[in-house]
Amino acid sequence: MGMHQITLIPGDGIGPEVTQSAREVVTAAGAGVTWERVGAGMRTGEECGTPLPASVFESIARTRLALKGPVQTPFGDAYPVVVGDRTHPSVTIALRKELKLFVNVRPARNYPGVKSRYDNVDVLIFRENSEDLYAGRERMVDADTAEAIKIITRQGSERVARFAFEYMRKVGRRKLSVIHKANVMKLTDGLFLKTAQEVARDYPEFEVNQRVVDALCMELVVRPEEFDSLLLPNLYGDIVSDLAAGLVGGLGVAPGANIGPDCAMFEAVHGAAPDIGGRDIANPMAMILSAVMLLRYIGEAQAADRIEHALTAVLLDQKHVTRDLGGSAGTREMTAAIVEKLSEG
Repeated sequence: MGMHQITLIPGDGIGPEVTQSAREVVTAAGAGVTWERVGAGMRTGEECGTPLPASVFESIARTRLALKGPVQTPFGDAYPVVVGDRTHPSVTIALRKELKLFVNVRPARNYPGVKSRYDNVDVLIFRENSEDLYAGRERMVDADTAEAIKIITRQGSERVARFAFEYMRKVGRRKLSVIHKANVMKLTDGLFLKTAQEVARDYPEFEVNQRVVDALCMELVVRPEEFDSLLLPNLYGDIVSDLAAGLVGGLGVAPGANIGPDCAMFEAVHGAAPDIGGRDIANPMAMILSAVMLLRYIGEAQAADRIEHALTAVLLDQKHVTRDLGGSAGTREMTAAIVEKLSEG
């Protein structure tokens, strides 16, 4: 297997620390990858005049792969991200839209040694990544009224549904719940639900059901172990995936992948946490697990398995884990412990 070149975007806040951790662990696992570092985010904006320079797109056009750290997005309207003649509300959304990364895959499962309120949670979330209210169609109707347009298309819904079934087939999943609010949003969510059900006819080996999103949230906190895989429109997917992370230990253990027809970008679910950036206290686990997803995507399953085994050993040992995981170690110490486990074979 040849070497894979990966675009590395360190990001803001804790991003440079946790992406460095992931890079060290991937290298220690013996994966056949090299790295091309480019900048994006608030710090890059201050240095270059734009938070998302053309060099990012040029790099990803070459590599087709990216590992992205979290970037800061201020609240309000003072931070537009302009690409060509298009304006996006954040760097992350700009990357997803411009690179046509139409699906966000977010696994949420229990890890040995990570305390949570639940056991036996193993949910795979497929979030449509390009439409819905995230399409960015907002305007002020007048000084006192804001309006947003919710966009759902048959093409977008079919594309993400078909991806979900193919992905489930590949990883051995068996049951998909389609999540919606079609009892109220009859046209938009109704189209999403109907399209997913139509696609499901091409995959008769899977059990398919549907849930209204508010009922799903209640069921997830009552009996999360009953769910296998979820398919959601963009906004619900964003919210529910964070809820699911809370079931298994928080955002610090939640990885994610954004996948399109031509390239893929992997990132932790958590944000930049600028208040603790540079203090060597951030948990690198979510970014390391995002790198594991990347390795599996490119066929480096052996390296991915080695990293997961080493991480599990460190979590169970509890001597070198960060504060949010019940220990007192810093980012570098936890990373070094994982690297040491990898060196032990």
